[in-house]
Amino acid sequence: MTATTIRLTMAQALVKYLQAQKVDIEGDIQPLFAGVFAIFGHGNVAGLGEALYHANDSLPTYRAHNEQAMAHSAIAFAKANNRQQMMAATTSVGPGALNMVTAAALAHVNRLPVLLLPGDTFATREPDPVLQQVESWADPTITPNDCFKPVSRFFDRITRPEQLLNSLPQAMRVLTDPVECGPATIAIPQDVQTMAFDYPVHFFAEKVHRLRRPGVDDTELEQALALIKAAKQPLVVGGGGLHYSQALEEFKAFVEAYQLPVGETQAGKGALPWDHPSNLGAIGVTGSSAVNTLASEADVVIAVGTRLQDFTSSSRALFKPDAKIISLNVNGYDATKHYGIPLVADAKRTLPVLNDGLATWQVSSHWLERARQQRDSWNETVSIAMTDRGTELPTDAEVIGAVNRSAGEKDIVVCAAGGLPGELHKLWRTRYDKGYHLEYGFSCMGYEIAGGLGVKMAKPDSEVFVMVGDGSYLMLNSEIATSVMLGQKLILVVLDNRGYGCINRLQQACGGAGFNNLLKDCNTVEAGAPKTDFAAHAKSLGAQAEKVGNIAELEQALERAKQSNSTYVITLDTDPLSTTESGGSWWEVAVPEVSEREQVREARKRYELAKQQQVI
Repeated sequence: MTATTIRLTMAQALVKYLQAQKVDIEGDIQPLFAGVFAIFGHGNVAGLGEALYHANDSLPTYRAHNEQAMAHSAIAFAKANNRQQMMAATTSVGPGALNMVTAAALAHVNRLPVLLLPGDTFATREPDPVLQQVESWADPTITPNDCFKPVSRFFDRITRPEQLLNSLPQAMRVLTDPVECGPATIAIPQDVQTMAFDYPVHFFAEKVHRLRRPGVDDTELEQALALIKAAKQPLVVGGGGLHYSQALEEFKAFVEAYQLPVGETQAGKGALPWDHPSNLGAIGVTGSSAVNTLASEADVVIAVGTRLQDFTSSSRALFKPDAKIISLNVNGYDATKHYGIPLVADAKRTLPVLNDGLATWQVSSHWLERARQQRDSWNETVSIAMTDRGTELPTDAEVIGAVNRSAGEKDIVVCAAGGLPGELHKLWRTRYDKGYHLEYGFSCMGYEIAGGLGVKMAKPDSEVFVMVGDGSYLMLNSEIATSVMLGQKLILVVLDNRGYGCINRLQQACGGAGFNNLLKDCNTVEAGAPKTDFAAHAKSLGAQAEKVGNIAELEQALERAKQSNSTYVITLDTDPLSTTESGGSWWEVAVPEVSEREQVREARKRYELAKQQQVI
């Protein structure tokens, strides 16, 4: 007689369930969870740690050096895999768990799946207060893990082992759903992890997940087609949803059928090769003059798979007040932003329907010629910006040019916060759809190196170039050691402009004095802030490293880095003030109404004038 139950601890059941989750990737059945990042400690080592040990062959556990960073790596892994495969991350009670909250918010903003398994205090409360427990005198049920609630798409705390039977399927639903996708947090009290229960065997049956593709509503389709057919000056905005829907071929066919001009969001970059005739480059605050010029004149904007955040829309000041925004998005919340005309449906399934419905529609030759001229002019601007001009301190654009020229056809650049994402959005050229990996939804300093590790684990055949400023490097660099330990080679380019150069420029653009951003403008001892030897530091973490003095030396070092078998760090001093002025548009950053500084008062006047262009 076949047993109908199996006796397992809650932690063992959790691990066994994760092992049973699969994903269908173009007919190939793969594990949904590629592994678990873990920093063991008080609260997860005895229960979950023991369970993971016995599953290491099929569900590998990776040791990291920082809880926030390892969750960033897991998130980057999922993004690089178009959300089809993912990882889990587990921490100890208290500070370990809280360190992951920032990463949870990052995944939440970017709609990326990661299963977070923070340890928790005793459900029985018998030994309370335990080490690392935050005591709430008014509510004894509160623990640090409650901080995950506002930044998780799904949250649960398991206080009985049998609660997994209901909780885990709901977590999987969120993690694999195209609309609700984001972080799922299951807090696991350390005593409950060790409790046993007779689980039904069928709970661990193999489950194959497939991407849900909702179709379009007929009425919404008819409305969108009528508006597009009436358009004289249409523009398409391609967002990250194109990647997650795997709709790149359908998107390419759609824009080519009508020669539609396209602007790319940060997440959408790579949906078209950079040299595709329809690709006018980046849109918005960090955009190209080509796209932004057309965006300000377009009568219909077809937004595909974008959440239309402020950098894309120039804080709602980019499009004409009477422009119609048709938003094709699987998420109705995003589709109705900016008074959009919604097409709530899957992009891969709906773009061919749009294509067929437009039939013999043609865009005016004048508009297409204008787009071509703008594109050609912008591409010339980019080529000039990325050329080595032999300046004493290289600009970010010159460094990007050197790295871009060094990168192969299937190589990937990774970056996040600061000034570099704006320059990369404008300047980086890629034909590879995954060749541009930016975390700019949360603009999280410290994502870069950890994210690079996750990308490399997802795309081991690509060289992964991590471009990072000195500020982000100093904030979170521990996963250099992890990359060396795991044999996951990264090429890091550290641009040292002696401070937070991007925010310094923003501060001065708002009329403020240079203050507390560049190291020279900070409170320091008489000798000043120390000059960090990033190459020596990286070597101490096990990487190969060198410092270079100019772009020519950087290009030579990049060739050495590509020949290396392990993580290689290159550092150089750069200009903190220079940025590519061409192309970008206004971004709303509030300026004080009252100030003793004349520069601030003048900035306030410019701010008020710019706000008149907003469509609210």
